[in-house]
Amino acid sequence: MHDIRQIRENPTGFDAALARRGLPAMAAEILAIDENRRSRILAAETAQAERNAASKDIGAAKARGDQTEFERLRALVAERKEQGSRLEEEARAEDQRLNDILMGIPNLPHNDVPDGVDEADNVEINRWGTPRRFDFKPLEHFDIAAVKPGMDFELAARLSGARFVVLSGAVVRLHRALAQFMLDTHVNENGLTEVWTPVLVRDEAMIGTGQLPKFAEDSYRTTNGWWLIPTSEVTLTNIVAGEILDAAELPRRYSAHSQCFRSEAGSAGRDTSGMLRQHQFEKVEMVSITHPAESRAELDRMTRCAERLLESLMLPYRTVVLSTGDMGFGARRTHDIEVWLPGQDTYREISSCSVCGDFQARRMNARFRPDNGGKPEFVHTLNGSGLAVGRCLIAVLENGQQEDGSVWIPPALHRYLGGRTTISPTGELV
Repeated sequence: MHDIRQIRENPTGFDAALARRGLPAMAAEILAIDENRRSRILAAETAQAERNAASKDIGAAKARGDQTEFERLRALVAERKEQGSRLEEEARAEDQRLNDILMGIPNLPHNDVPDGVDEADNVEINRWGTPRRFDFKPLEHFDIAAVKPGMDFELAARLSGARFVVLSGAVVRLHRALAQFMLDTHVNENGLTEVWTPVLVRDEAMIGTGQLPKFAEDSYRTTNGWWLIPTSEVTLTNIVAGEILDAAELPRRYSAHSQCFRSEAGSAGRDTSGMLRQHQFEKVEMVSITHPAESRAELDRMTRCAERLLESLMLPYRTVVLSTGDMGFGARRTHDIEVWLPGQDTYREISSCSVCGDFQARRMNARFRPDNGGKPEFVHTLNGSGLAVGRCLIAVLENGQQEDGSVWIPPALHRYLGGRTTISPTGELV
């Protein structure tokens, strides 16, 4: 959410930042609503002051027997009471109108974000590893012989419909091993605190991280009003909602492994084969709560945490900075990490790391006390995938496939699989 004071101070700059995102100028409309709200608040305060003054004079008029003045003052008090109530109601309506508009405006991009219209304008900033050259035509994950016994889309469709999968045997063990490897790395090497959180949340949590009110159709809601989280970014970030932290507590760095749920409302017809785009999936999330002066550097740190996971798994990847036209709603700058999938002969997103500035913190009212004892300030928040477990499974399977239909497993995962190093062509860990 945006600071109305900053819009008042620099409306031209606000509109220029919106233009970089391909949005029309909005400062004039916002400031007109703000002025209406403020003028009504002032008028209501004036009416209250006049009412208070008249109330004090009523007693004096009655004491001296001035019935005419007494009646005039009593009518004035009643009039100012009604006027004040009406103005307060109008001010509340304008305040709600202003809040609704500000809630629907995306974050403003960092100055170092490349301008652009869509993903074609993203800028590569890092590349690691060389895609393997196969002596045979590499298959997509669901067509590999070793994978077929443990990846059942037909059963999932009977149970739940499209965009679900049932994993079993060696494949599900590999899936679980990947999640454990990610968590252990974040906790033991990256200094993150592991947290386990609910997957059902209230409206306030979804509003705090920006999923509501604008993107309600992208998530699932239960009949009694809970939301299924699209990512544990929602719960991890809301740990500090409504809190005032000491500056010495920053940064706070969290990680969680959770089920995630997305309706994929805007992805009809995209990635319908395999498990690349599912309604239910698992992710290991990273969230940082930082001092404003440290948030940009924290984005680079978080990105490296995700990149090193792929390097440990020997998976080629590239990292891009999203252009202004491709960034998510709450981000000020985003680094997408794309892993090489030989079955598709392309790089596909496996992690997205974003710095949000104080955008989410304002929605959550999450603040910290500066070391100098000044007025509490809003923290900065960041979130990133570390990593999407299902997509990482796909990458391991496709990059490790052998001509005989078996799958080679990266050494970093062997200890999580009892020393097994391969999935045989018949789907067994060996």
